[in-house]
Order: sequence, then C-alpha cells, then structure tokens
Amino acid sequence: MSIELVTKFQPYVDELFKNESKRDLLTNQDFDWTGAHTVKIYKISTSQMNDYDRSGQGENWSRYGAIEALSATTQEMTLKRDRSFTFAIDKLDDDETARQLQAAAALARQLREVVVPEIDSHTYAAMTTSAGHKPAAVALTSDNIYGEILKASEALDDAETPETNRVLLVPPATYALMKKSRDIALESDIGQEQRLRGVIGILDGASVVKVPAVRLPAEFGFMLAHPSATVCPLKLEDYNIHDNPPGISGSLVEGRVCYDTFVLDNKKTAIYYQAVASGGGNS
Repeated sequence: MSIELVTKFQPYVDELFKNESKRDLLTNQDFDWTGAHTVKIYKISTSQMNDYDRSGQGENWSRYGAIEALSATTQEMTLKRDRSFTFAIDKLDDDETARQLQAAAALARQLREVVVPEIDSHTYAAMTTSAGHKPAAVALTSDNIYGEILKASEALDDAETPETNRVLLVPPATYALMKKSRDIALESDIGQEQRLRGVIGILDGASVVKVPAVRLPAEFGFMLAHPSATVCPLKLEDYNIHDNPPGISGSLVEGRVCYDTFVLDNKKTAIYYQAVASGGGNS
C-alpha cells in the first residue's frame, strides 16, 4: 500500500538579501532638470597675477599688467539613462500562491533588487571612469593598504578638496584588509544617522562606506571622493500598478526611471580611484 504524503506551502517568500543604496553619501543633486533634458554649467577662467608697475615705464600701458580676456566654456550634462520595466500578475496566480504575488510587494522587490543596484553600479562606474586621480593598479595587502589610502588623502589635499564630508568607498575585500592592518584604527564613535546611511567608521576624517563588489567595477580597490564632484540626478521615478487593465485579469505593474551620473570637470580632482592589479586582487 502506498501513502501520498502531504506537501505544504508556507505563506512566506524567501527574499534575496539586498543592501540599501549608499550613493547619496558620494553624490549630490545640486542641479534641477525640471523641464529640461540637458543642463549646461559654466566654467570661467581667471587672470594671472602680475608685478604692479609703479613707475608706469613698463611695456604695457596699464600698470596692472597685460589685460586678459576671461573664457567662459560650458559643460553639458544630458540624461542618457531612460530605463523601464513591466510585468503582470494574474489574479488566480496571486490567489493560489497564498497572496504571495501581491503587486505592491512585487514592485517593492523590483526596486530593491533590480532598480537600485543598477543605478548604484552606473554611478560608481561613472565616478571611477572620470576620477581626476587614477594611479596605476596595485596589489593591495594589509601591510600597504593604509599607505595607499594616505596617498589618496594627500592627493585630495593637494587639489584643495574640502576636508569635511569626504567618503572612502571600499568593497568587502578591501575592508577586510583594513581590519587586518596594524596601522588602521577606525573611529567607531559615529552618530546613529550616519550609521543608518551606511557609514561603518571614520578614517582620517573620511566616512568609510562598504559596498558589495557586485555593484562596483571589476578590479575595484577603493575610492576616496567628495560628494561635490558628482551629480546624480533622478529626473523621473514613475511606478504604477494597474488593476484589471484591458487584456489582463489581475495587475499590470510598470515602472520608468530616468537618471544619470556626471562628474564636474573642475571638481574631478576630488575623486581618487585606486584599482587592484588585474588577476592579483587583494591579499
């Protein structure tokens, strides 16, 4: 005699773990794209200093020196990322999965697992590509990691980048090296607001932020940046749930997001990107 055993499904969805976005710590939204798809900003030159000709006997008629004309060029920022998604949830499928396919929950899952990681990856790739400081790739170790970070800090200091609000972005592998380094002592006395935003410590005044390697370019070692250098506009975030639209018995979910990332020409020296040697990784 055979016995059919009962199969029981629990009203529970095994959700994927997904990190919250931390890109707001490294970027800004200083410009308004409302009513426009392109924003242009000016870059104005300056005049050199001269020795004042007190006697008036110099070669220039002006005692202040040769008169220069200031240049006014522009940087054009055109949004190129206009992305979308759509999916349908049949009314019976929702009912017969113990209501685990509810449209609102599915939309939240789409944003958490697909939309946010895509925007993050695009932002970090744009920053590393346009960074003003990109030294040769090195093999990072627990012995040299602090020295390499100090080089980044020195480069930003020499570029006269503001010392406040700097962010050190690291993948888990680099963070592990930092924890093993005898020279690094992270300040853990940080506010609750910073912790909620993703800051895990302070190193030489910079907020340390850890991001999964899957959201970063290949061979990413670390990046030290000031948020004033990178503009990350989100011009449109439009998400809709349609109940029983024509042709579908159930819900139709649609989403559209228009975004991009731009590094300002005159502020790119506020970004220092260190890659790891190809194939070598961190050790």
